[in-house]
Amino acid sequence: MKIAILGTRGIPAAYSGFETAAEHLAARLVQRGHEVTVYCRPHVVDPDLREHVGARLVHLPTIRNKYLDTFVHTYLSAEHCVRRLKPDVALFFIAGNSPITRLTRAAGLPTVINVDGLDSDRSKWPAAAKAYLRFAERNAPRWADIALTDSDAVADVFAKRYGQRIEVIPYGVEDPGHTTTDTLDALGLEPREYILFVGRLEPENNPHMLVDAFSRIPYEVTKGKKLVIVGGAPYAHDYIKGVHRGADPRVLFPGYVFGRGYWELQKNSYLSVMPTEVGGTHPVILEALASGAAVLVNDHAPNVETIGGAGATFSGAEGAPALSRELERLLQDPERVAELRVAAVERAKAYSWDAVTERYERLLERVVDGRSAGPLDPALVDRDVPAPQLAGLLP
Repeated sequence: MKIAILGTRGIPAAYSGFETAAEHLAARLVQRGHEVTVYCRPHVVDPDLREHVGARLVHLPTIRNKYLDTFVHTYLSAEHCVRRLKPDVALFFIAGNSPITRLTRAAGLPTVINVDGLDSDRSKWPAAAKAYLRFAERNAPRWADIALTDSDAVADVFAKRYGQRIEVIPYGVEDPGHTTTDTLDALGLEPREYILFVGRLEPENNPHMLVDAFSRIPYEVTKGKKLVIVGGAPYAHDYIKGVHRGADPRVLFPGYVFGRGYWELQKNSYLSVMPTEVGGTHPVILEALASGAAVLVNDHAPNVETIGGAGATFSGAEGAPALSRELERLLQDPERVAELRVAAVERAKAYSWDAVTERYERLLERVVDGRSAGPLDPALVDRDVPAPQLAGLLP
């Protein structure tokens, strides 16, 4: 098949789980004999890079704005896909892009969208944006041939909220096997002497809660252990400043860390903490499991589904006090933490990228073969896609 991947920032992955998924899927689909094209944003992926992991990269412009960046780039990608690339199937990511799937469906291109973990629940969005995202989520199954998510818990919420259960293909994970400690050395860290957070520094991921919870634990309990907050966010400067202000001297903020350095930090942590309260299957949790880290998560249903009993949980509803209590328990129980590390590796085996790719391949073949929802209802095509007239930006 000739497959187009739209809606992410592009590959090589350098920001979030969408890009990591696109990279792993692209590489394995190419290995299986398919021709894959991934659309990329110029402020994330080097425009001179034309191929990665065997996939062709197409670079298109966008508008650098929190609310327009993704939509504008995906709109232009869909126009290019329809007019010039003409693939056998289009694979979109992110629920907010669902109105754009009407462009590819109307052009007769089989279309699939992964809505991820219901973005409308994220606190970073104002009321108008949340309303738009609910609108996009609700209509994704009828605008695309197939809509899916990566978590049964999210599919359950979708069914309850919108009256239709969508398909589920989990996120994948693969331990690259790095055994070095160069990043730890550069940051002045010792193996098993720090607690790790990795993610976008945004309210729904609760890094502020973790910083608060850690600050409540006496120095004599942490015994020299540090809290390392890895990540950032392009449009959350005020929030990030607030997280920094709440930290005591035991907290480090190295910014973004990718690739080998990221895996070094996961593998050597005493505990990897994910306090997020939204989303589906979080890649960071899976990667922590695969690296053999002991994992502590917010008891948000998709998080609990992901760890499958191979990690510890705290009550997200109780917030920082509950997180602080669980952190303190685990800091004082290294034997329990060692048991969680063993369980983590076993749990991660259920999320092989090869198995995930096979399921995507079968789904894409199914939609190409016409065993899906079929052509888009003309009544849906007649509505204007809610986007500016951007076709003139296409190179």
